[in-house]
Amino acid sequence: MREFLTTRRAKITPERAGLPAGGQRRVPGLRRSEVAALAGVSVEYYAKLERGSLAGVSAGVLNAIARALQLDEAERLHLTRLAQEANGSNALLRPRRTKQWTIRPSLQWSLDAITSPAILVNNRQDVLAANLLGRAMYSEMYSDPGAVPNFGRFTFLDSAARRFYPDWDQAAEMTVANLRTAAGKDPHDKGLHDLVGELSTRSDEFRRRWGSHNVRIHGTGVKTVHHHVVGDLELAYESMDLRAEPDVTLKIFAAEPASPSAQALALLASWAATSGTGLSAPVR
Repeated sequence: MREFLTTRRAKITPERAGLPAGGQRRVPGLRRSEVAALAGVSVEYYAKLERGSLAGVSAGVLNAIARALQLDEAERLHLTRLAQEANGSNALLRPRRTKQWTIRPSLQWSLDAITSPAILVNNRQDVLAANLLGRAMYSEMYSDPGAVPNFGRFTFLDSAARRFYPDWDQAAEMTVANLRTAAGKDPHDKGLHDLVGELSTRSDEFRRRWGSHNVRIHGTGVKTVHHHVVGDLELAYESMDLRAEPDVTLKIFAAEPASPSAQALALLASWAATSGTGLSAPVR
């Protein structure tokens, strides 16, 4: 909480908050006293919250702080989750996890019935399952048959990612923000802790971005990638949470009809049918 609120406060200039700049400042963004005034709480109380002492904080105070810091939807939700975790109320909301996740046959059949690339992803950004086109689209992530494909490891530890993502910086920011959001949802996820520790140790790029505490919610958008066989793909995507599978998201990609990307997808389907990319990766 301390680091999240500090980084959000640093992003808001006095001018953006409707306050006078007030001469030279030792820190970027707003002072604690200014956030407190905007939120309608005492400086002492806000400083206590920023230190992480959140016991008994009300929803009204959290909303006031969110307004003062001009938080977006993802940041507001992250703030609420951090407060709930501090109060212990998040424990009841955490899904029970089995030691090993395996895909139900009916879920795989449903994936295979989708004619566009489709994948299942968990909060740690592991690719749990995919249909034929999904595996073909992300075939470079399946280069190690003994490992679970993971967007964090691929983006920061695999040189192929720099070619796969034409805008690698944006992809890196999104990947880290997704993992930071997952950490807010379940800070006790050991697998996520281990992944973040690994990436922080092995990648300066990841470590720097992780320290920014950015979070995001993305349900839809456009993803641009460069596939090593069929070239550029510009695909719209839709993300859907599965009711029967807590913390598992279905992502479906589609190209605009009659577009160059639609032609490239047709070529990808032909390549997938003959290249052996339909092999499943193990899931842990």
